[in-house]
Amino acid sequence: MNDAASRPVDKAEAVANYKRILRTYIDRRPSGTRQKIALALGKHKSFVSQITNPAYAAPLPAAHLNAILEICHFSPDERKTFLGAYRTAHPKQGAAALGEPAPDKTYDLRIRLPVLDDPQLQKELEATIRQTANRIIALVVRR
Repeated sequence: MNDAASRPVDKAEAVANYKRILRTYIDRRPSGTRQKIALALGKHKSFVSQITNPAYAAPLPAAHLNAILEICHFSPDERKTFLGAYRTAHPKQGAAALGEPAPDKTYDLRIRLPVLDDPQLQKELEATIRQTANRIIALVVRR
């Protein structure tokens, strides 16, 4: 019996699949999301276009997953769908690389922030702190 479940996964097809999913989810976000991702990753906006375009074979680096998941605020269903597709394309990636750190290997750090008069500026401050922390953590964890 030669059904789809028993066939080996075509790597290029699997990468294109999660890129299609990622592009769809990012397209649902407010304008400027691609630019926010580029800034958080320290890359140019064209890099974001490449990692979300199924026509390009270059995979999305695992080191960038946490930042993208943080910025895009995927719903639990979106996160499950996207990470499932990513796992299919990259089955050897660890849980931490897939935005799922082992609970016994992490801890929470609290930072006191001033309450600002502008709610939008408050959200941007918090997002910037999270993005910066995620970038630093990704650099340290990759060692």
